Order: sequence, then C-alpha cells, then structure tokens
Amino acid sequence: MPERTLRGAAAVVGTGQSKYYKHGKSPDPEFKLALQAVLAACEDAGIDPRDIDGFSSFADDRNDAVRMSTALGIRNLKFAAMQWGGGGGGTAGAMGHAAMAVATGVAECVVVLRGLAQGQFGRFGRTAMSAPKLDGGVPTVSGDLAFSLPYGAISPAQRFALKVRRYMHEHGVGQAPMRAIALAAYHHAQKNPDAVMYGKTLDGERYDESRWIVEPFHLFDCCMENDGSAAVIVVPADKAKDFAQKPAYILGAVTNSDTRYAAPSYNAPHYGSANFSMAAERLYGMAGCRPEDVDTVQVYENFTGGAMLSLAEHGFFAPEQTEEFLTFENLVAPGGRLPLNTSGGHLAECYMHGMGLVIEAVRQIRGTSCNQVANADVAMMIGGPMVTPVSSMILGSEAVL
Repeated sequence: MPERTLRGAAAVVGTGQSKYYKHGKSPDPEFKLALQAVLAACEDAGIDPRDIDGFSSFADDRNDAVRMSTALGIRNLKFAAMQWGGGGGGTAGAMGHAAMAVATGVAECVVVLRGLAQGQFGRFGRTAMSAPKLDGGVPTVSGDLAFSLPYGAISPAQRFALKVRRYMHEHGVGQAPMRAIALAAYHHAQKNPDAVMYGKTLDGERYDESRWIVEPFHLFDCCMENDGSAAVIVVPADKAKDFAQKPAYILGAVTNSDTRYAAPSYNAPHYGSANFSMAAERLYGMAGCRPEDVDTVQVYENFTGGAMLSLAEHGFFAPEQTEEFLTFENLVAPGGRLPLNTSGGHLAECYMHGMGLVIEAVRQIRGTSCNQVANADVAMMIGGPMVTPVSSMILGSEAVL
C-alpha cells in the first residue's frame, strides 16, 4: 500500500499582507484589509484573483469565503474550510487543510487567510468579563473559563503564566531564555520596514526594567495587538513552478491535542506544556527530517514563555538545556544556531495570529528575508502554544524534496 503523506504535495507560491497597524488604528474595515492581502498575494504569485478556487482560515475569521469570492470575482469556489478551536493554534492547521485540498484535487488554488480589525469589532480574545451580558445579568461563562474565572485567572497572560511557571520550576529555568527571545525579535524587526516596531529598539536594561504583566511575563514578553491581514496561496506541487516566485514546498503540517490537554479544571497530565509533545514526532515523520535539519524557526509567541515551551517540545533542546540553548547569540540571524522569528514575530513585527510567521518562513525559503539565513532550505512554523488544538508545519525548498 503506498505511503500516505502530504510531503511535497503542495507549495506556497504567493504571499501578501496589508499594512500592519497598532490595535484599533486601521483606517480600513476588516474585509478591505483581507482583500488587500489576497490581492497582494495574487500579484506576488503572478495570477488572476479570479483563478482562486478555495479559502482556508482559523480563529473564527469573519471574512466569509463566499463574500470574498464575490468581491474578487472568483469564477468557481470549490473549497472553504475553517480550523476549529485553538485560536492562533490553528495557523498551520489551516495551511494543512489547504495542502490537503490541492493534493487531492478538491481545489487547485487555495488562499490561507487571516484578517483582523480590532477597532471595528473589539479585541480578539476578550474575556467573558467584557462580553455582552445576557438580559442584563452576568455573562454566560462555560468551558475552561468556568473553572478559572471565579479565581481571578481571567486573561490569557494569567492562565498561560501558570503553565510557564510550572515548566520553569520543574526544569530549573530562569528569566534569561524569555529575555533572549524578546531581544532577538526586536533585533530582527530593526531590518524589517514593515514591522510595527521598526525603529523602536529594545535592550536588556529596558526589558529588565519593564513592568510585570503577570510573573514571569514582563511587558516585552507579551505579543502586540494589531490590525491587518496576511494571506498565502497554496497550489499543487506539480504546478508550483508555473508561478512567478520560487516555491516553498509543504513538507509536513500537523494538528494535535495531547491527552486530556483541555481538561478544564487544570488537571491535565502534563500541565507545564505547550501541547506539542505528540505533534512534533508526527510532524518530523511526515516531513522526513529532524530538528537538526531545520535552518530557522518562526514560532508563535503570544508570550515568550509559550515559545520557549514550544521549542523544547519540538526537540531543539531538552528542557534542562533551555537556558544554555536560548541565548540571544543563538537566536539571531544570520549566524545563530537557530535563527528565530526573523521578521520580528508577534513581539515586534505584527500579531497576525501566525500568518506573518508563515510568510516569513516562505521568505526564508525564497532567500528574500530582511534577516536572511544562509542556505535556508528547511523552515519551521509553530502555531499558537498552550491552547488546544495546536498545529505546526515545515516548509522546504526543492533541494530537500
């Protein structure tokens, strides 16, 4: 029986983004931002937007596929998918859906998209305390929040800090690795004119003196909140060379939730976890590579602590080696041991729920990043950690097929 795999069956041939804004500052509505990103991706790929025949998204994106199709003049919409749950944990999952669609002939040209205008619709991920009240009474709270809200663990920062603190306690990890992740992100953003924090530097002293949001997270350990949109175009691998840009082939894409990870009363078997321990082996198995083969990683940092856990669970270092591995020198391009978030990531480029990270992984494979890693043939993108489900993916150049 032939092996079933996505490895090398699909490729990214176009990337596009709107201008990125601080939270609530976009002059354009969310739908217009989404169209801007899709049109930019089409221009990048050298295709007519009417030839798109599918859409894939995540995090309950509001830019409905049929409405997008109508606005773009698409001739025949064949595929539309939404990754359930996980918020930004679904980024690579949405990429996997697109790859599956084109690999199986369900569609030929699928856009993976995320759009966000928080000034128009309110903050993403707002807590139940700020949700509309029903009949003038208390907000309805269900699921995970029903167990944490009564005890004051309301925000993502509060809830995720508990998981990171557990990891730090169990493995003897201090603040230094999170500090290094933040400094590397800002360092890379200074060469990226599209980054929201371009021209705004961060040094160790400023990081150390910044206010606590919730320990162990300083201000600069927390992602920005932004408005904007980002999109990529996925096509079958056998057509990838027909487009204007160098293809970035999808070597693997997995979605996963560890055993009882969503246990709402916080009694999951592996509490100090980003939820990738089972996903990583599946990803490497599909992609046909190992951690030592990865040239650069674009990791979702809603908080630096989550990025730290994600990298450990993808096998780049043992938890006890966290401080030794995660240093500024190891994380910066071009010469670092594992150049990380080379566009500035969510801390300094834009928090577009991982789609900006996908675009930067593609840039690295193309050789067009502002912080290019030499001979980058394998690039990993890791979706949002400490949620469920999570997802991650590996892109590669033709040389590794």
